[in-house]
Amino acid sequence: MDTSLGTLWKNVIGLQPEPPLWIVVVTGIAALAVVVYRPGWHASRGVVTIAHEGGHALVALLTGRRLEGIRLHSDTSGVTLTRGRPRGLGMILTAAAGYVAPSLLGFGGAWLISSSRITVLLWIMIVLLAGMLVMIRNFFGVVSILATGGALFAVSWFAPMDAQGAAAYLAVWFLLFGGVRPITELWSKRSRRQAPNSDAEQLARLTGVPALLWVALFLLIAVAALAVGGYWLVYP
Repeated sequence: MDTSLGTLWKNVIGLQPEPPLWIVVVTGIAALAVVVYRPGWHASRGVVTIAHEGGHALVALLTGRRLEGIRLHSDTSGVTLTRGRPRGLGMILTAAAGYVAPSLLGFGGAWLISSSRITVLLWIMIVLLAGMLVMIRNFFGVVSILATGGALFAVSWFAPMDAQGAAAYLAVWFLLFGGVRPITELWSKRSRRQAPNSDAEQLARLTGVPALLWVALFLLIAVAALAVGGYWLVYP
């Protein structure tokens, strides 16, 4: 048993060889196509919602708020319920975390991949999903988390190293590209006055800073994460 656990640990934390450049490019193009193509985005946007709500939840816990639960819906929307002071730094950081969470997760993933830690990346994602699972409060959310986590586990446990590398690159590219699109959608909705209760509007009420500036900040962070993370993926 000890030997098996030791072997597993070495496999997880060990360095993996970098895949050929063509795999990096093809997975990047595939992720971009999924994000840009409307049906592809509709089918995959739920993954970004998981990261978005997970960002709210993690920051809420880190700032001392009580996490009541997370709900993920079939229309790819979600909500994270927390309890604590209705104002203050903790509430501001919790509200600000959602839209930037997918991009920052992709940024961290790109850094791990550039350090040849592909298996570590896959298992970190699995652990984060497992932690999120216990806070899900609806059936569709449970199914979404189990399906996503199950796919990652299957790749990390059964797939050959080349396939693991391709899956990791695809996932990180998707988070980097997918982190930008919801912010541009929010910008568009705000221009049509269709997002009165968005995170940006909530932040405007909490801070007095206009919602448009919060959306611009989200977009700046997402684009910067895409630029730097993309560079790391192509030039590790």
